[in-house]
Amino acid sequence: MSNQLSDRINSVTPSATLEMAAKARELRASGKDIIGLSLGEPDFKVPDYIREAAIQAVNDGYNSYTPVDGYGELKEAVITKFKRDNGLDYEASQIVVSTGAKQALYNVAQVCLNKGDEVILPCPYWVSYSDIVKLADGVPVEVPTSIETDFKMTAEQLETAITPKTKMLWYSSPCNPSGSIYSEKELRALADVLQKHTQIIVVSDEIYEHINYGVTSHASMAAFDDMYDRTVTVNGVAKAFAMTGWRIGFIGGPTYIARACNKLQGQVTSGANCIAQRAVITALLESPDRVRYMVDEFKERRKLILGLLNEIDGFQCNEPEGAFYVFPDVSAYFGKTLNGAKINNASDFAMYILEHANVATVTGDAFGNPKCIRISYAASQEEITEAVSRIKSVL
Repeated sequence: MSNQLSDRINSVTPSATLEMAAKARELRASGKDIIGLSLGEPDFKVPDYIREAAIQAVNDGYNSYTPVDGYGELKEAVITKFKRDNGLDYEASQIVVSTGAKQALYNVAQVCLNKGDEVILPCPYWVSYSDIVKLADGVPVEVPTSIETDFKMTAEQLETAITPKTKMLWYSSPCNPSGSIYSEKELRALADVLQKHTQIIVVSDEIYEHINYGVTSHASMAAFDDMYDRTVTVNGVAKAFAMTGWRIGFIGGPTYIARACNKLQGQVTSGANCIAQRAVITALLESPDRVRYMVDEFKERRKLILGLLNEIDGFQCNEPEGAFYVFPDVSAYFGKTLNGAKINNASDFAMYILEHANVATVTGDAFGNPKCIRISYAASQEEITEAVSRIKSVL
């Protein structure tokens, strides 16, 4: 009975991406041919050199508990990665390895937020940000953006959203779900606002860093000298290396925050998986160019899906500069009735697409933008072509 559960868990919304994936699995089990474009999961094999490192770790007898904050060799690999790719200098005491970037985000919220602290979330934001903040008794403050601004928050919007209760700013770049990338100039404008509000900590989620199509160079907030001590940089290996199930994420940030995350993690999960950690050492120390073939394929898929979606009346798409999602505005369909189904909002639209086209997407409501749906193109070109064809036919 729900009244036997905590108010905390009763206030949490189930992850919309995982919920839609579960719904798609149920329909497949019932015999329906469902094309899943809801999960952010690359469909590539883990590169051979990383799998070989994991096999070597098994053969070398790695099977014991790991240090809470990660193997020393992995932390050194993370330090090397941050320096090489982002120009960030961290010491081992500033690094914490976790069971995926999601746990890293959860840790940071738990150790930094007190009841009533406000966290600014530019919309759209990754589906779990808001509930992770709520689980730490924080208050999500959504800042709406639109396709006209490429779904990016301006410095003026940030200034307006800040109150005496503002404790943190969270954002992802490249963004899940829009694929938008904040340029160095745009981040500097945000940083200039934050200089007037020294109590605010920034969480920069850079998990899609390497899935960048070359229009806007990746930039890190922590690379600004005046933001280094106030920024937690979150990253991991799930997306760029197709290692979603290996569950390794990490942070680089102020030592006091890293130590607090280590303290919390020691009481929750302790250290991350030993074999996965050994494999990630190899993944991070090798050149990112070794996984460029995946990015090149994603770029081809982006071109394909944008071309197909732009042929459908009522779809308005920006051109994502990174990640592997499109986030079309489908509000032109709101208020219409399709095959007897009334479309009132993005959730109705996503469910209609699932039930009538057998294609799983995710409602934009879950990302803080009720006009859009998220479509993942981490699928084969054949699946993408068939999925959009089905969507077009039922519209």
